[in-house]
Amino acid sequence: MKNPENNCKENVIEVEELTKKFGSMQVLNGLTIQLRRGENLVVLGKSGMGKSVLIKCIVRLLDPDTGKINVLGQDMLNVKSNDLNELRSKIGFLFQSAALYDSMTVRQNLEFPLQRIKSKLSSAEMETKIKEALENVGLPDAIDKMPSELSGGMRKRIGLARTIIVDPEIMLYDEPTTGLDPVTSHEISLLINDIQKKYKTSSIIITHDIECVRTVANRVIMLQEGKVYKEGTLEEFENSDDELIKSYFQSNNVTNLNKV
Repeated sequence: MKNPENNCKENVIEVEELTKKFGSMQVLNGLTIQLRRGENLVVLGKSGMGKSVLIKCIVRLLDPDTGKINVLGQDMLNVKSNDLNELRSKIGFLFQSAALYDSMTVRQNLEFPLQRIKSKLSSAEMETKIKEALENVGLPDAIDKMPSELSGGMRKRIGLARTIIVDPEIMLYDEPTTGLDPVTSHEISLLINDIQKKYKTSSIIITHDIECVRTVANRVIMLQEGKVYKEGTLEEFENSDDELIKSYFQSNNVTNLNKV
């Protein structure tokens, strides 16, 4: 995937010298990365390299031990509670499980973030946004279904609809294709690109799915021992002679590369 034409060098996320330890395990060890406006940044790394921990720190689901996180020009680690909630409303987070509320219909799942973040909308406006979000993920007929009635791929799509319905500037995807068959995985990858184009999002995609990388990546970062091991274009990674990188990009079997 080529760099988006509207991609400028403005950073919407800046992470500097981030560290995070769980007991004696040093997961992040001075990690520094930037997310540029309008790009899809893919983060690779084997289990324990800190991929999911990184994005959880960015939205303050976890607090790092040391380091700096700047999101949309604000110091994420030192903002007041109200400002933190405002920043979080601009960040869409797609969890690996899609994290739908099992007791709610699809409509109610999509209403929930609107009621919290877009509370000034009328009932009719909310209904319009719900239908638009479902159209954008290709599931307009699922509006009154329960999560238990949906396939894994459909749940991912509804999770995406719930995330984009509040018009986020930044998207964080945690293993968006895990557990899906190859056809559905490719459909989700294409949907990530569609969201980037339609909503002008800047995204970090955590994945071990190399076909997903090939579909969505504008830029790739590989983590090793809690730090950036390599950063570059997809072409640079695919043509690398580095044995660690080749183990990702020149193997058809990536099932052993699990999530953090």
